[in-house]
Amino acid sequence: MSSVISKKEYGELVRQHAQHVLGFVMRLLSDRSEAEDVAQDVFVKAYQRLDTFRGDSSFLTWVLRIAYHESVNHLRRQRPCMIELDEVASHSDMMSCSTIDKEFTTGSDERIQLLEKAVEDLKPDDQLLIHMYYYEERSLNDIAYIMDAEPNTLSQRLRRIRKRLMVMIKQKEDGRD
Repeated sequence: MSSVISKKEYGELVRQHAQHVLGFVMRLLSDRSEAEDVAQDVFVKAYQRLDTFRGDSSFLTWVLRIAYHESVNHLRRQRPCMIELDEVASHSDMMSCSTIDKEFTTGSDERIQLLEKAVEDLKPDDQLLIHMYYYEERSLNDIAYIMDAEPNTLSQRLRRIRKRLMVMIKQKEDGRD
């Protein structure tokens, strides 16, 4: 992208991507009003940093990276530190990812509802990773760029999240919320 862009051209880019950015930010913040404020800040910062856009990724991916960092900063300022869920029970460490994925993909409607509820109980950052990978079908490289992490690190994190979700679902099925 050219380092010289008119306000009109940038306005068109904002119109093109505003809803996607807002939805992305809302997955982390939940509150629409806060998300709208952060999304607006994202586009202001993106405009100020247009000269840093190298074109290694799409414009949307670049803006989502800014949105991710702005959202995380907002959470740090607004909320007390989130408590991470306990590490997965040792028996789940022995399950393969394919076994866990099979459980999720061949499950009943009830199991899918339990999965959705379990995802809601994850930290916002983990929810976002699950959403981008499974629902938006983004590559680990794109997600890594957005979240400023290594693809291998995210792969390991996805594996741990899947195992954690499996344990959470089993606990809900056994009535041990």
